[in-house]
Amino acid sequence: MSVEPSNVPTHVAVIMDGNGRWARARGKQRHAGHRAGVRAVRATVEAAAEHGVRYLTLFAFSSENWRRPEEEVSNLMSLFVEALRREVAELHRNNVRLRFIGALEQLGAGLQKKIAAAVDKTSGNTGLVLNVAVAYGGRWDIARAAQALAAKAAAGEIDARGIDEDAVAARLALGGAPDPDLLVRTGGERRISNFLLWNLAYAELWFTDVLWPDFDEAEFGRALADFAGKQRRYGHTGEQVEAVEC
Repeated sequence: MSVEPSNVPTHVAVIMDGNGRWARARGKQRHAGHRAGVRAVRATVEAAAEHGVRYLTLFAFSSENWRRPEEEVSNLMSLFVEALRREVAELHRNNVRLRFIGALEQLGAGLQKKIAAAVDKTSGNTGLVLNVAVAYGGRWDIARAAQALAAKAAAGEIDARGIDEDAVAARLALGGAPDPDLLVRTGGERRISNFLLWNLAYAELWFTDVLWPDFDEAEFGRALADFAGKQRRYGHTGEQVEAVEC
């Protein structure tokens, strides 16, 4: 599905939901769904780059996901390691810059080392920026930014009265990147599940019943086409926006 370049979102965020249900519908273990989901990640990264999306942020593992059964969490961590081993070289060849956001210190030392190596390997790339959210929560993100600003104020480095939205935004996990223009959630749920709570303030929301392992370039194209038909007003009237566009 073709979308005019001028109407393509700069930044797309994705909640990848439905791996477990996909596996259950096929009589398989949940881990099989997570493995199938890796293929959907690859297809989405390729589609985003082809359409001219500049930033893609994927919700891979939330701070709440630690509550899942120990075996599932262990399998997911192993899959992360395997995916890094298999995918980073290809991402690098395609000029993708890889970043990770979240409480990475909660991950195992081996996984942290592989993440750091992947980030370093792709740091000079100038194409699509791929942010992978691991052990991430929106409330954690905002609280961490507040703590950093409070510490600076307590040390006399900044005036607390001067803390504004820009100061908070700069200290969030996505600080320095534009806020997502479009949030895509697969799997049929209609909520944002503690993902990028600050950054999604003005994002367009697009929900699909398609389970994540079945999400493909065609479905991604439908999300982009829906976005292209939106008038983004940011508090202005439609007439004001149209006057500026003219």
